[in-house]
Amino acid sequence: MNYPLNFSFKIVALAPQIRVTDASGAQILYVKQKLLKLKEHVEVFTDDSRAQKLCDIRADRVIDWSAAYLFSDPAGNAFGGVRRKGMRSLWRAHYEIFAGDAKEDAQFTIREEKAFVKVMDGIFGDIPVVGMLSGYVFHPSYLITRGDGTPVLRVRKRPAMWEGKYDIELLGELDQSEQVRTLVAVLMMLLLERRRG
Repeated sequence: MNYPLNFSFKIVALAPQIRVTDASGAQILYVKQKLLKLKEHVEVFTDDSRAQKLCDIRADRVIDWSAAYLFSDPAGNAFGGVRRKGMRSLWRAHYEIFAGDAKEDAQFTIREEKAFVKVMDGIFGDIPVVGMLSGYVFHPSYLITRGDGTPVLRVRKRPAMWEGKYDIELLGELDQSEQVRTLVAVLMMLLLERRRG
């Protein structure tokens, strides 16, 4: 993949959609979340024509802040997942990425870099008028690290009023399967955290 990657989505949309482009501006992913599902289901396509599906993301349980989201290819084979660490995510966002369907072994970790940003965004985000402007002031960033603490990716929010814009930069070595797994995990994390900043 040609880094940095750019994510963009409308914040005020009935069915959340994310477009991912690479550094040259070529679209590499398109995500559309299904509405009115008790268990979350997200479809990931190679572009917005939705002709070729890359994978499905499905929650392992009905609405739960510690749910795991499992990734499967179009044939239904599991290739990983992401799990929010519920209590740890109160202060700052914390997710674990695992390979296959082995939820116990975290291969990568996603952590919000500055807890202060989450707290301030939470305080100002709910104030009328001022809350609309918090998207220009508070910009969360997330660091994706291997189990040994080696950083591999960084996700940063960019200023935007009515849409979410994020950049993802490569910091370390990732093979092709790890790139796909971490990218899909970041997509799911952004869908869960999209109302912030």
